[in-house]
Amino acid sequence: MKKIVLFLAFGLLISNFVFAQTNLKIVYINSASLLQAMPEREKADTLVSKFARSFQEQIDIMMKEYQNKGQQFQSSEKTMTEAMKEVKMKEIQDLQNRIESTQQSAQEKIQQKKQDVYTPIIEKVNKAIKAVAEEKKYDYIFDLASGGTIVFGKEEYDITPIVKAKLGIK
Repeated sequence: MKKIVLFLAFGLLISNFVFAQTNLKIVYINSASLLQAMPEREKADTLVSKFARSFQEQIDIMMKEYQNKGQQFQSSEKTMTEAMKEVKMKEIQDLQNRIESTQQSAQEKIQQKKQDVYTPIIEKVNKAIKAVAEEKKYDYIFDLASGGTIVFGKEEYDITPIVKAKLGIK
């Protein structure tokens, strides 16, 4: 008798769990598509591009100097003493190291600028996604852009258009 009661209780627990699982509201979104549609993104891209261009101009000047020094060295190498060759080669090597250091620093600063410029936009998108989730009472939202691969999803479960509307994007 105890076994039957335990079996029935266990069966009720499992059926309640399965029933609860079928009431979940699961949808998906493509935040990359959403971010691409944001009007603020274009301004952010322009700011980051201008910032990057300033570094590129500096690197271009350094590269021209490097090429000029290299050409000067090659053209006058035969008339130089060994000591002078060493000095000139050291100058060229130092310039090459400065160029590499500037490029690395520029990449880091550009990445930081991009993060600084995009953070408010991403926060706005996340806030809209959360607002839609609360309004529609969704339990889970998968993001296709962040590696949330969905092999198949009915278009009716894609909330990207709803969030775009919430943000005032067509």
